[in-house]
Amino acid sequence: MTIDEQGLRRRIEEFLAAHDPATTERLEFLRARYNAGLAWVHFPEGHGGLGLPQAWQPAVDARFEAAGAPDNNKKANGIGLGMAAPTILRFGTEEQKQRFLRPLWTGEEIWCQLFSEPGAGSDLAALGTRAVREAASGDWIVNGQKVWTSGAHLAQFAILVARTDPDLPKHQGITYFLADMTDPGVDVRPLRQITGEAEFNEVFLTDVRVPDIQRLGEVGQGWAVANATLSNERVAIGGSPVRENGMIGVVAKAWRDHPELRTPELHDRLLRLWVEAEVSRLTGQRVRQKLALGQPGAEGAALKVTFARIAQELSGLELELRGEQSLRYSDWAMVRPDHVDFTGRDAGYRYLRAKGNSIEGGTSEILRNIMAERVLGLPSEPRVDKDVPWKDLAK
Repeated sequence: MTIDEQGLRRRIEEFLAAHDPATTERLEFLRARYNAGLAWVHFPEGHGGLGLPQAWQPAVDARFEAAGAPDNNKKANGIGLGMAAPTILRFGTEEQKQRFLRPLWTGEEIWCQLFSEPGAGSDLAALGTRAVREAASGDWIVNGQKVWTSGAHLAQFAILVARTDPDLPKHQGITYFLADMTDPGVDVRPLRQITGEAEFNEVFLTDVRVPDIQRLGEVGQGWAVANATLSNERVAIGGSPVRENGMIGVVAKAWRDHPELRTPELHDRLLRLWVEAEVSRLTGQRVRQKLALGQPGAEGAALKVTFARIAQELSGLELELRGEQSLRYSDWAMVRPDHVDFTGRDAGYRYLRAKGNSIEGGTSEILRNIMAERVLGLPSEPRVDKDVPWKDLAK
């Protein structure tokens, strides 16, 4: 089926005429939108899409928002929408796509990411969480600890990487799973941050049973699947808005509100950052289009590094523009928020929260290594443990 932009607009209007957002129950509306292919229009038919260019998605979302369509819990489910969904689409079986994609998009099931560990952060391939297959049932029994898990206190499901063969080198012998966070043996504990919040968690897995039908990809191929997820993560974070309704908008308002603090030097910094944010936004559009075609590359690393730098420079500039007002911090109470908010609350919160931008989703140092090797073609760093069985590595 071939649909042009006019045909897509007509399809949306016909859908809205048949499903008035004002009178249709929220979940019924969202499920119907998914079934009509108007969720992710670039996904295949039958999986929430119509196989159309991803560049058309913003216009679709804008039309539904203008019509008063219900939200699909996208703030709380950023990991599900930005990371789990494209990975399941690319590597999942048809049964897995049918089971997970629709409730993920409608927000019925929130997802988190069980990747990093206390001893395997930047060197994720060193992870030690074990998944051992039970001979009688074929299920996997998982034991280990994960850390920096955003939204784990809200999640029903998780994307999980675990070691299934310790006799192989660390990049091998890893398998990727879709784990149920409500199963026995899953213990989620908050990690309080410098902002006072605990949007992150540590997760302890004790004899957690994962059916083999929830394995994503082949046994031992988890590193390749995880890399696809990480590419999507970097684009999801790096593509976060830093202008308009993002940090540029926040800082521009501070500039307007405090003329007494303006200087030529601050003006030049603001304009330079606005231009850089616009370049990042346009680059993000191109990178997301490549991801939609199944071509994740090192561009996501560059996008995420750029986002972190711009967000941190902007939050620092805002403190200077607000003067002594920036010293006030409204609330340091320990709360467990339902989503990450880079621009919320006050200037002090935004400044502190931005410090995490260069760590989450891969540290800027590691991502610069990726760019050096895969974009510039520079020699890779020596890796003396690359061919050593994981069980023989120093722990």
